[in-house]
Amino acid sequence: MDEKLLAPCGLFCGVCAVYQATQNGDQRLKERLLEAYRGQLPGGGAMTMEDINCQGCLSGQTFAYCRHCPVRACTRDQGLEGCHQCPRFPCLFIDSFPQPLGKKTILRAVPRWRELPTGQWIQEEIRRYQCPRCGRQLFRGARRCPDCREPVDLD
Repeated sequence: MDEKLLAPCGLFCGVCAVYQATQNGDQRLKERLLEAYRGQLPGGGAMTMEDINCQGCLSGQTFAYCRHCPVRACTRDQGLEGCHQCPRFPCLFIDSFPQPLGKKTILRAVPRWRELPTGQWIQEEIRRYQCPRCGRQLFRGARRCPDCREPVDLD
């Protein structure tokens, strides 16, 4: 288990498009992500291709958007591994999470993480984001498998 991938908010990094694009050197996916995130950085400013790089939320190289995450700072300040350990979940940070798919996933994933040992929860997240037809590992938000072209709705 790579602990750098345990985003405190419950958005497991192993199924993140930015993480997967970084790991696979997928420039085409990075270009699509750049378009999807353009103008959404806290404080403004234009995102560049260099910003679409991540080794996991708890690594030294995080996605530009995630560097400003108040959830990560909150859990760190409280000495928690993640929101699954917080008695105030869901809080204002989750209620105001800027990406609807991320918020939806957090509200699903964190209660499940509370129920399971971390390793089992990770395996469940990985299995959730596999193409039901060919088994390829997909990322959160994928709408179609790039290998077999199967439409998916895994979120």
